[in-house]
Amino acid sequence: MLKDFSILTHAYDATSAQLDDATATERRLSQLRGCFSDSEAYDEALAREDSLLYRVTAVEPAHGNGDLHYGLGVLYPGKVGSEYYLTKGHLHRTREAAEVYIGLTGEGMMLLEDEATGESRLEPIGEGKVVYVPGHTAHRTMNTGSTPLTYFGVYPANAGHDYGAIADRNFLKVLIEENGIPVLKDRISL
Repeated sequence: MLKDFSILTHAYDATSAQLDDATATERRLSQLRGCFSDSEAYDEALAREDSLLYRVTAVEPAHGNGDLHYGLGVLYPGKVGSEYYLTKGHLHRTREAAEVYIGLTGEGMMLLEDEATGESRLEPIGEGKVVYVPGHTAHRTMNTGSTPLTYFGVYPANAGHDYGAIADRNFLKVLIEENGIPVLKDRISL
């Protein structure tokens, strides 16, 4: 049963990641303290400019069982030290909730980390790429290219976002640039 016909269609701009009539969240460098592994490089970058790293516009048309939410994200290119610009990353409050990301423009990587085992893997995201994020998996997006990375995400309405768990322990791995290529490293070894 449709609850509201007025929210079934939204226009969007894939380049700017703007959805009409959507809630926008912007994250600046100052809001990602503790996310980057090199705190000295972070402080230096923040002293230069509190750059806009990413923006997400989200639509929550309904909140019942079986309903979906979706959003468009744009992550700008850049680095803090040798670490690529990234999103805060999150788990879902409803841990079994999965999510699908569809790359629209640019190139990047998604870091997926199993909550129970800590096992990590990278998946490419960008134009022509789709990433499935299973439940119980922390996920973070990094822009490894020189242009904005934009993507579309779809998740269950009851998924929620748990940023606190990531803020408390962070991811076990980091993605840095070495000799011009992305390399996944243990956070503690840096």
